[in-house]
Amino acid sequence: MKKILFLLFALQTGAVLQAQVKLPRLIRDSMILQRDDTVQLWGWASTHEKVTARFNGKQYRTNADTKGNWSIKLPPTPAGGPYTIDITGKNKISIREVLFGDVWFCSGQSNMVHQLNIHDVTYAKDIAGARFPQIRQFLVPAQYNLEGPQKDLSNGHWQPAIGDAVRPFSAVAFFFAKKLYEKYKVPIGIINASVGGTPVEAWTSEAGLSGFPSMLNTILKNKDTAYINSILRQQADNRTALPADAGLNTSPKWFDPSCIPRGWRNINIPGYWEDQGLKDLNGVVWYRREIELPPSMANNPARVFLGRIVDADELYINGVRVGNTTYMYPQRRYTVPAGILKAGKNIFVVRVTNNYGKGGFVPDKPYCIFAGKDTIDLKGDWQYKVGVAFKPNTGNIPGINFQKQPSALFNAMVAPIIPYRIKGFCWYQGESNEGQPDLYGNLMHAQVNDWRTQWAQGQLPFLFVQLPGFMDYNYFPTESNWALLREAQLHSLRIPNTGMAVAIDLGEWNDIHPDNKKDVGERLALSAMKVAYKEDIIYSGPIYDSYTIKGNAITIYFKHTGSGLVTNDGEPLSDFAIAGADKKFVWARTRIEGNTVIVWSDEITAPEYVRYAWSDNPVNPNLFNKEGLPASPFRTDH
Repeated sequence: MKKILFLLFALQTGAVLQAQVKLPRLIRDSMILQRDDTVQLWGWASTHEKVTARFNGKQYRTNADTKGNWSIKLPPTPAGGPYTIDITGKNKISIREVLFGDVWFCSGQSNMVHQLNIHDVTYAKDIAGARFPQIRQFLVPAQYNLEGPQKDLSNGHWQPAIGDAVRPFSAVAFFFAKKLYEKYKVPIGIINASVGGTPVEAWTSEAGLSGFPSMLNTILKNKDTAYINSILRQQADNRTALPADAGLNTSPKWFDPSCIPRGWRNINIPGYWEDQGLKDLNGVVWYRREIELPPSMANNPARVFLGRIVDADELYINGVRVGNTTYMYPQRRYTVPAGILKAGKNIFVVRVTNNYGKGGFVPDKPYCIFAGKDTIDLKGDWQYKVGVAFKPNTGNIPGINFQKQPSALFNAMVAPIIPYRIKGFCWYQGESNEGQPDLYGNLMHAQVNDWRTQWAQGQLPFLFVQLPGFMDYNYFPTESNWALLREAQLHSLRIPNTGMAVAIDLGEWNDIHPDNKKDVGERLALSAMKVAYKEDIIYSGPIYDSYTIKGNAITIYFKHTGSGLVTNDGEPLSDFAIAGADKKFVWARTRIEGNTVIVWSDEITAPEYVRYAWSDNPVNPNLFNKEGLPASPFRTDH
């Protein structure tokens, strides 16, 4: 009898819980709603349940449909707050500290992901001085869905930009929002949905990819759970097949201070091990060094900078693991707790795993340990020993990367946001599509159209970042996928109501995640002021418009010249190349005449083509307007 009563109670309790009004994760305390626009609140309840929203002294009523879905529209409201919104059905939910302002959906891959925390040395003052309770970020959890669009997110909350709470903010989005807030004095909401290493097609819906049959076939195949399960099993089997690391399977382990380093060889940090005698090695390499520290550093907390490491690493000091990173791109900045460092000899051990290409420590980055006023350089001679060498193809486990699949991120990270009214989009992406630059323009056009169609708010402003310079400098004219992809981004300005932040001058040759995020965010904000806020301002650097040929010279005409063309360093123009009909480019001579650039070379008597800053990482792209905004890389008709 007791079991029957308990079962009845459980069923009744479940029915009550199912009948309760529920809100999506995005609609919660501290949210920012779009000002001056009809906004929608939505959620779920029991079938036909009466739902009431009480806001600003008025009530708004609706009934849930046969599936329990409901929505209520609130009238346009000017910037301001805070407000409390009460949602009542068979239960009551109060949403507090609600502001009305401008909401921007910020998305892309890792350069949009990168938090202020990762760049806390460069932006230490900005973090310490963050007192912006009306700038708030909602960080969308990184997830994928191969089956179809989700209705809700798994997690997330609105966070104000105050003190250390600003550290998880996208650095680009924060500086974008800060500039807009300082200009317009209205709350700025950031919905940050970004994932590192992801292509544009992952962020586009299945309907948005209708013009790409091969991607639609992939989407269909990925919906087959039997197929996906077979991939997962294969990946699991291959992981267990990886050979053991000798450094972890001996006693004492190689990070243990009692380990006597026998058979270790010399190597230099920074540098790649393939350049120092380890030919074509993918696997695990251990680095070891005895570091002498002064008494003033003993037992004190410290920070270790290990530049960047390809691919993954673990740092041990005196046998204690003090930090690790699982992939190549983040800067290694580890905190050493008090009580680990000693006066005199300290054993530093770094376990590095590399799966592809050159492994080791990236040059031209900081390598040191510091505490208080003491800084000890970590560059120089270390010892190394190979823990395991992967056989070909064992380091890279075959299978598929689910978050890179077409529509996978749209389904999980974009679709649940769509009912939320916004001011516009900010997009920083492209690196993961550089292998197919000729396709990128069509994909980006499809994505812009798709998002605008999904949100159904007309031609919402779409602002994007053109990729900065990256990789080795090339001192001769060259072909470049990165240049082709930047061209595709440049041509995306043909889509109405778009704006582009040129970042060609903000890159770093050895880091796909350059440290300068502030200028990127502020240039995006300039585009927003023009495109979204309709300000009469100079918001762009020079953009190629047209050309004429006269004799052995080509005259280049530009839009967005502002107060005039200049070089930003006072030196002659650089990175212009010219060619004849054979398209064999040579470096050109140039001069600025008014709002044009005259380009010629004594080597080319019948010129037909010009390129500017056309490489992965142009050496000195120094054409700007007097407002301090750089010219976009370009080429004439090809």
